Amino acid sequence: MSLAMKVAIVTGGGGGIGFAVAQRLAADGARVVIAELDEKAGSEAWRRLDAAGTSSTFVRTDISDEHSTQALAQAVVEKFGAVDILINNAALFATVKMKPIEDISVAEWDRVMEVNLRGLFLMVKAVLPQMKRQRRGKIVNISSNTVYSGGPSLSHYVTSKAGVIGFTRSLAREAGPYGICANAVAPGLTDTAAALQTIPAQRFETVAGLRSIGKRQSPIDLVGVISFLCSPDSDFITGQTINVDGGQIFL
Repeated sequence: MSLAMKVAIVTGGGGGIGFAVAQRLAADGARVVIAELDEKAGSEAWRRLDAAGTSSTFVRTDISDEHSTQALAQAVVEKFGAVDILINNAALFATVKMKPIEDISVAEWDRVMEVNLRGLFLMVKAVLPQMKRQRRGKIVNISSNTVYSGGPSLSHYVTSKAGVIGFTRSLAREAGPYGICANAVAPGLTDTAAALQTIPAQRFETVAGLRSIGKRQSPIDLVGVISFLCSPDSDFITGQTINVDGGQIFL
């Protein structure tokens, strides 16, 4: 229970990696806020956490909209009196179409940036004043190991996730004097319901074969390092990106 009574917001917490993280943080004692655009998925995630006896709530949130992110932060502070942890997990990936650069429309490019980068920025902007007042906080931003491999035909996605790392470093410099740690985690290709519906099954097997630990990656493979980055054990770690992909890429 290393996170006992901490207040944690998990964006995209209605499923996949987000829900796995929400479950782990709740098991570690945190009071978890599911921030999710899909009302059905968010409500179901909340129901499952509640049934497990954890303290949680759900707030429908569009991270690409400033009014929505500000309303979320206000609601959390009013309910719990603090924001201790922010997991910026929500992003577009499974629905992003693989295309050569010249075939990506401006609208497609802008939509990926709108969610994957602007959304992260807006969430941090919404919670940072409260964390500064508290003089404490942990922010974990989810990037991707495609930043290191390149990821052909995914230039919009890869660029957005590279931006996550740059933003994390700048944030760490600004927030550090207030006792706030900001780090990023870069997963490899992960088996989630959304990804399994849109990415060919053979791709998961191919990637597993490239890993030092030769297996397919699940959301559970990520929750330990994220929990660590939210805990007091990581109080002297900030501005870092931890690659979690089973040894596919060495940095």
